[in-house]
This record gives sequence, structure tokens and C-alpha cells, in this order.
Amino acid sequence: MTTPLDDALATVCADIDARFDRLLAIPDDPRADLYRAMRHAAIGGGKRLRPLLVTATGDLFGVDRDCSLDVAMAVEAIHVYSLIHDDLPAMDDDDIRRGKPTVHKAFDEATAILAGDCLHALAFEILADPRTHADPFVRSELVMALARASGPSGMAGGQMMDLVAERSRFDLATVTRLQQMKTGALISVSVEMGAILGHVPPEGRRSLHGYAHDLGLAFQIADDLLDAEGDEARVGKALRKDGEAGKETFLSLLGVTRAREQCRMLVDQAVQHLHGFGAEADVLRAVARYVVDRDR
Repeated sequence: MTTPLDDALATVCADIDARFDRLLAIPDDPRADLYRAMRHAAIGGGKRLRPLLVTATGDLFGVDRDCSLDVAMAVEAIHVYSLIHDDLPAMDDDDIRRGKPTVHKAFDEATAILAGDCLHALAFEILADPRTHADPFVRSELVMALARASGPSGMAGGQMMDLVAERSRFDLATVTRLQQMKTGALISVSVEMGAILGHVPPEGRRSLHGYAHDLGLAFQIADDLLDAEGDEARVGKALRKDGEAGKETFLSLLGVTRAREQCRMLVDQAVQHLHGFGAEADVLRAVARYVVDRDR
């Protein structure tokens, strides 16, 4: 039996795949393998949680669905580029992602680097395109928000901290900051970009910021629990690598029981931040509850 969240995820997955399929049509020239590599990473697989956060937040404010989906595709392009680069031998050195060979295994390292570079560039090309949104001020704010979330103050900075974690001992505050940047920043900006599309001023986004902040941390704690207890075939990637590398995680610092309790508390807080919204925020509430109960 499917739930409304299952239906929403299935719909956004199909919509994002269709958009990538059109955007990444394989050219009849020497770039063909580059496009095949981008398609390999971007089409099929993945939860599409970030795109759903964009569209669900946009729905709160009556944003046109096509507009939300274009922005959602830009966020997903950044997420996919980061996974391609994270999987490289110089980073996490993974062979499997989303249940299939990583890009550098299916193609080669040079092609994987270029595929990631191109997806990064395409994200901002999408956001800057007048066809995405007619208002240049909205487009500019979208570009700024995603750049901050994916750069040294966000995702990439968090990944650098994660690399340092292999040779350092991090306390809980540092691990929390790492994960707020590496994982939480792109989750948070997905919600923020939906609000930007809805012309919500910064002071009107506080409850959504609170929701996204708590959701991002809950997501990472749940990820740590999956890494320790999950099934690799179900999750679709190698597990238990953080422990083998000696990295401090929420699990190593809190223990399984406290980590699970903290995750549930954060989910409850995230849902509470949406108290000012009615049934139109039910998908966002369901996303929060899904995070703590997911098995992949």
C-alpha cells in the first residue's frame, strides 16, 4: 500500500528523470561519453529528497510546478555532482552508488571529474535561465543561495572537514557543524529556494529555516544509523566505512540509543516548526517522519 509521500516521491523522481533525459541528450560528437557519464549518475536511482523539498515548499506558496521542478533539477544536479566527486579514489573511493557502479568505475576517473564539473555548471545555468523564472531578482537570489550552500561555507566545506576527520578527533560540536555543512546545507537550501520562488521575504522564512535545520541533522543521524545497521543491498552503497576509517560520527559520540532518541527529537521539532501551516504542509511533515524510519 502506497502513502501520499510514496506518490509524491515517485512523481518527483519521474519528473526529474524526464528533465535530465531532455537536458542530457547524447550528442553525436566526441563529447558522447561525457553525456553518458552524466546520465549514468543523474538518471535513475536516488531518493530525490531535495527536489521534493523544493517542490513541496513551493506548493505552500502556489509556485508554478514547472518552475519548481526546474529549480529542483538544479539542486539535484549539485547533489549528483557531489556524489560523483565524493566517490572518486582521491575522496571516499567507492565502487557502488545508488545500486550501480560509480561513474569512475563505469567510465574512468577523468570522465567522472568532468561529468561532475558539468553538472555543477549546469545547475547554475538552469537557475540563471529566464525560462526558469521571469524575475531576474528571483534568479539572482536562487543562484546566491545555491552557491553559498554548495561552496566552502556549505557542502564542499563540510566535505573538507570530513576528510580532515580521518586524521583528527572531533567533538560533538565539530561533528554537528561538519554535518550541517556537508549534508544539511543542501537540504536547507532546497527548502529556502522553494520559499524564494514564492516571494517569501527572509524574515518570513524563519519557521522553514528551523524545519530544514532540524531535518538536516536528523537525516544525517539516520544516515549514521543506516551505515552501522543497514543492508548494503538495500541502501545501494558500501556501508560501515566511517567506522573503519576511525571517523567520529553521531553514533560513535552518542551511542546508538541516544542517537536514535536525538533523531526522533529533531524530527518532532522539525514538524513543530510547521505549526503555522495547515494541510498544505503535510508532505513536508511526512518527509521529516520518513527520514527517521527510512531503510535506504
